[in-house]
Amino acid sequence: MAASLARALVWLVALEHLWFLVLEMFLWRKPLGLKTFGLTPELAEASASLAMNQGLYNGFLAAGLIWSRFALPPAEARQVQLFFLGCVIAAGIFGAATAKKEILFVQGLPALIAFAAVWMAP
Repeated sequence: MAASLARALVWLVALEHLWFLVLEMFLWRKPLGLKTFGLTPELAEASASLAMNQGLYNGFLAAGLIWSRFALPPAEARQVQLFFLGCVIAAGIFGAATAKKEILFVQGLPALIAFAAVWMAP
């Protein structure tokens, strides 16, 4: 049961970061992106290349978590998951400190919960 919960939480964090990729790379200047990030069209246009870069990094985090589910034996997968979840937690803390406090709860907290579940799973 604990292992199933851990797997589900890793998937949740991976899917969340795929969604961040889509928002930042493809929807940044669209109405949903403007609303999500509280941007004016002018600011979105000026920061679009930065957002795409940010989205790409979120995609790397998702790719690492997905890779750990498919390409590795379970013992190695656990270590890779802990590494990538740790990266997500660090990004959440840094984002909260430098951009918006909500990032800690939207990005960091799910990763922290998933990290704990992976750590405690047999």
